[in-house]
Amino acid sequence: MRVLIVEDEPFLAEAIRDGLRLEAIAADIAGDGDTALELLGYTSYDVVVLDRDIPGPNGDEIARHLSAQPAAPRVLMLTAADRLDDKASGFESGADDYLTKPFVLRELVMRLHALARRPAASTPPVLEQHGIRLDPFRREVYRDGRYVSLTRKQFAVLQVLMGAGGGVVSAETLLERAWDENADPFTNAVRITISTLRKRLGEPWLIQTVAGVGYRMGPADA
Repeated sequence: MRVLIVEDEPFLAEAIRDGLRLEAIAADIAGDGDTALELLGYTSYDVVVLDRDIPGPNGDEIARHLSAQPAAPRVLMLTAADRLDDKASGFESGADDYLTKPFVLRELVMRLHALARRPAASTPPVLEQHGIRLDPFRREVYRDGRYVSLTRKQFAVLQVLMGAGGGVVSAETLLERAWDENADPFTNAVRITISTLRKRLGEPWLIQTVAGVGYRMGPADA
């Protein structure tokens, strides 16, 4: 395992590095955000131990940068901020784990091994059809280059329809794929979501109703 320690307190950074080396974990140190990004640019790391409060790009900015990269290393946030809101914002920035100071080195080592065992997440493919571009990784939708703001449910429905490659998707399948298991099979939520999604995407309509069967992506004359 190879780890990058991003920490601006030299004594702490060196103590962590030396402790990890005793556990046969290779470790490098970056004392600020710019140095961290430089090292990440040409060295392959398994995990980044990332202090949030560092000079240059801070820990949250680096975590967001890494979360947008395919096959990026795991991120373990290391910080003195221990409130639940602080942890929540850290995870929202892209952290995979969170350890507060002060900490015991043995716990850090266990967390690093656990992170390294996780399979690398593959980046889902971007879907492009009929002028619609859907990026599942960034959760963004564009139509003919124009950004389209969608709710989570609208995004999920559109993703299922585009994933069908022009095939017809039943309302039951949309309920199974875009709603949870407690969804009422007799609800009109699918019809309402399709209607609002059409309006968000704009004319000409690209979601067609196939009477008695379901819905499909494509122009009306296809």
